[in-house]
Amino acid sequence: MKERPIIFNTPMVKAILEGRKTQTRRLVKPQPKFFKGEAGGHWWRCTHVQSMVRVEEELQNPSEYYKGFIDEVNPFGKKGDRLWVRETFCIGTIEEEDNYQGSPKPLSVHQDGDPKQYPIYKEYCLRDNISIDDVLWKPSIHMPRSASRILLEITKIRIERLNQISSQDAVQEGLLKLPASGRYVVNQGDQYFGAASNNPCEVFKWLWESIYGSSSWELNPWVWVVEFNVIQGGDNE
Repeated sequence: MKERPIIFNTPMVKAILEGRKTQTRRLVKPQPKFFKGEAGGHWWRCTHVQSMVRVEEELQNPSEYYKGFIDEVNPFGKKGDRLWVRETFCIGTIEEEDNYQGSPKPLSVHQDGDPKQYPIYKEYCLRDNISIDDVLWKPSIHMPRSASRILLEITKIRIERLNQISSQDAVQEGLLKLPASGRYVVNQGDQYFGAASNNPCEVFKWLWESIYGSSSWELNPWVWVVEFNVIQGGDNE
């Protein structure tokens, strides 16, 4: 079993902790290229084996000879391997606001060099209405293993074109279903800005384009599909 880091933005961290997100799609790098002819198909330059790999034959629908090959060459691991989540965070303390006259006193993040400071997660603060004015957040890429609170276990991994996503899989990407209308959104409140749909694939398209750009869906790239379970994750402690 191996452990590797994986980055999620704050809304997707929230979806993971709420049990809504059990899949993630990540770009295959570099993208496979299509060739015609007898040996045609999509070929991927795989640095792991220092060779060109035929996606359809060796990764997508592998023969018995290539069975398990995808586990060796994808950048995330195989079934049973673990992914520790990197997310937006800061170092500080959470304290009550002494100048507030009411009760309970509101909480806010302080970054004053207290020797007892600890990792604080942006998702946690937003969920618990903790004031984060003027907080100096650290990008998720800079989160060390020791600060990570969420650990995932890979249950399945495959390769496919982005537009192949099914409605069920789109929901498993972390979409939120509105109880009143039955429509789907990425975040609660999106419906008030026209970003709700009965088609979960359409909502996932919006999510994808918010990350990769307005024309990224039409490019229909090859993606790694990583399915996972949460085996460790929780609140600020």
